[in-house]
Amino acid sequence: MNKRPAVFLDRDGVVIENQSDYVKSWDEVHFIPGALEALKRLAGSSYLVIFVTNQSAMGRGIMAMEEVLAINRQVIATIIMNGGRVEGVYICPHRPDEDCNCRKPKPGLLLQAVKELGVDLSRSYLVGDALSDLQAANTAGVAGILVLTGRGQDQASMLHGTEGYRIVADLQAAVDYILSVKD
Repeated sequence: MNKRPAVFLDRDGVVIENQSDYVKSWDEVHFIPGALEALKRLAGSSYLVIFVTNQSAMGRGIMAMEEVLAINRQVIATIIMNGGRVEGVYICPHRPDEDCNCRKPKPGLLLQAVKELGVDLSRSYLVGDALSDLQAANTAGVAGILVLTGRGQDQASMLHGTEGYRIVADLQAAVDYILSVKD
């Protein structure tokens, strides 16, 4: 199988707006301005588009897996209706204290995508709004991009001493950068 590069995306804070008490229903989903256009442009590239998202609301008993999957299906349907695509969705349902291998900052979700979708990590990116996203990217050998949407503005101040990442305004700017880089 030929390995393809991917753009891994954190969902909340990058594509849709964060909610302080978790996104628990479709009514609480609000796309970040410009995100759908950015995903449409990314769809015209050779990159796989993959969500990697921590959803501890499941581990905390706030939501069932079915509810999270239903929200993701609607998010992806909206992306597709707007000319985008998503090849994979990887979810960590655990609480932070469960010390699983899939919760970012650990790279388990990315490594699962490598096995299932044949991702070339050395040519891939992870776009997130938190230090944990950049740490997962670094551990997996993926270029990390922090967006200043979602929690990004607050998280950017915690990056001193972290190397190998880029900070951009939003998903539009991240896609601009990714599409400007030549393999």
